Amino acid sequence: MKLKKLLFMFGKFQTDLKRRNWSYNITNDLHSQKLGEYYFVFKEDRIASGKDQNLIKKFDENGIPLNSTYIDVAEKKFVYFPISIGQMGLSVFHTYLNTKKESDKLRFLKFVDWFYNNVETTNELGALWITHVPLPQYKYPGPWQSAFSQSRGLSILLRGYQITNDKKYADLAEKALIPFTKSMTDGGVTCFTEWGPFYEEYVTTIPTLVLNGMVFSLFGIYDFIRVFPENKVAKRIFDDGIDTLSKILPLYDMKYWSRYNLCKADWYPKIDPATIGYQRLHITQLDLLNILTNNSLFKTYADNFRKQDTLFNVLRMYTIKYRALRKIGRI
Repeated sequence: MKLKKLLFMFGKFQTDLKRRNWSYNITNDLHSQKLGEYYFVFKEDRIASGKDQNLIKKFDENGIPLNSTYIDVAEKKFVYFPISIGQMGLSVFHTYLNTKKESDKLRFLKFVDWFYNNVETTNELGALWITHVPLPQYKYPGPWQSAFSQSRGLSILLRGYQITNDKKYADLAEKALIPFTKSMTDGGVTCFTEWGPFYEEYVTTIPTLVLNGMVFSLFGIYDFIRVFPENKVAKRIFDDGIDTLSKILPLYDMKYWSRYNLCKADWYPKIDPATIGYQRLHITQLDLLNILTNNSLFKTYADNFRKQDTLFNVLRMYTIKYRALRKIGRI
């Protein structure tokens, strides 16, 4: 098993090193009420082939992807992963925008219907998409909800609503806002921190505070605001999240690289740095937030992280990353 873990992580490191040669493309239309391209212009061929989402390994009969699980998950080999399904769905939507073919529209609507049909709803918590896989890195057996999954559901459902005019998709999207108002200890997706509400990518028994997941969560909320600008709940969730991020963002800057998260569990690494791919992702996310909010703080940290992306700092990061992965048992 130890050798398998080493080979698995070595493959991920190789993929990460290749990402030094490319960057993320962003859309030109960030504000219109009609949702077009997602903020990141995902390309279907890249996502489907695993170049941008290397855990996607196979597809079901409807074209919905299944993720292979990490090497430290023994319970199951493949899992429906709402975050990846949303990314793949958005890439199919981009294909449809380019071709305008009815066949591509129907392919995208299969993703819309996946989110519509694979949701758990209650009066108290609204609509939640659950991932049925353990999280060994956070010592959590699962299943778990995720603000990032909520965001993907919002972005897919709202685009489905706009191209079909079927209100059921918009109604479900509105219910998907409710978990952002609830603490993760009460079944929601929010950790109420000293800096304000933080929308958690991984909802476990402890705060994990993953930076990229928080930002992606805000993009889904912003999609809802664009479609329904009068919705006060969505605007409050977004504004509160931006305020939290403005306060907590300096803690992710190690002065030579960015942190992946701020998990403070005793058994977790004191520092878990972002990989190259996540460093680049943080930069683009913060560039986007600067455009969306006109908050220059986000540009400042995007520029800081961009300057840190040097070979010397990459080697320094990987030294620390190796120790972090050893501590959580991934190598």
